[in-house]
Amino acid sequence: MAKYLVTGAAGFIGSSLVRALLERGDEVRGVDNFSTGRRENLTEVFGRMDFREADILDLKAMQKACAGVDYVLHQAAIPSVPKSVLDPRGSNRANVDGTVNVLVAARDAKVKRVVYAASSSAYGDTPTLPKHEAMMPNPISPYAVAKLASELYMVSFYRCYGLETVSLRYFNIFGPRQDPSSPYSGVLAKFSLQMLVGEQPTIFGDGETSRDFTYIDNAVSANLLACSAPGAECAGRVFNCATGRRITLNETFDALKKLTGYKGAVKYGPERSGDIKHSLADITQSQKHLGYKVLVDFEDGLRRTVEWYKSQRQPVGA
Repeated sequence: MAKYLVTGAAGFIGSSLVRALLERGDEVRGVDNFSTGRRENLTEVFGRMDFREADILDLKAMQKACAGVDYVLHQAAIPSVPKSVLDPRGSNRANVDGTVNVLVAARDAKVKRVVYAASSSAYGDTPTLPKHEAMMPNPISPYAVAKLASELYMVSFYRCYGLETVSLRYFNIFGPRQDPSSPYSGVLAKFSLQMLVGEQPTIFGDGETSRDFTYIDNAVSANLLACSAPGAECAGRVFNCATGRRITLNETFDALKKLTGYKGAVKYGPERSGDIKHSLADITQSQKHLGYKVLVDFEDGLRRTVEWYKSQRQPVGA
């Protein structure tokens, strides 16, 4: 049985990792400052884990959190392109300075490996598809720059200190417990809730923007594989975490209409600053070196997601 530290444990992805680790019998420590994470994401598992309310910007807290830990799954971040455009300094503090603190603490605690939640936004809006790890990064938003900088810190700590690190570039992860009420939440979470209650969703742009939407179970699997893969295959490297398939926002809206029973139309708005037009991953390297497989495809993931949001809704008149 290994001991894992999950940063951002109360977040959408972090809480999913906590559950997966507990289900297979591992020991879990979690940290979160609840700036974006939600207590209710961990309500039924608080008693089964060592949870600490702490900020990754607090180095001493991170040193205590890393003590005795085998693996760190670093998910804590302010995961928002629009918010980073509004507040680049805040994005940099949380997403770069916080990451350096986690790395320093992990290095000093002699942690076996750190797996980092990197972002496909590092690729930017280059026309080449699919995106592969050997491409030159071309980040647009401050968020993308910060996530890329943290990737480079991961590589640096492996090369300079021998701390094994793996960075997973997430491509539009979605699924249960993603907060649809946040103005910066993923489009599928927001659309699902809006359409379930009969509210008109808004697509920014013409709807032909496409994404490699990746269901949460695939991201969880990639993290666990990144912990167990041989160091010679993955240490100090970056891998895509995706499905290798892209779906347009118009197609997404049509699929959600069928699942939610929404009868209305969609509204189109102006494109948002910092957004990229198309996103599609090449997952060859992840398959080869991590043993990664797509466990849940887009349609099945979307169905599971809508079913979960339906289960969370209060009955009319309750």
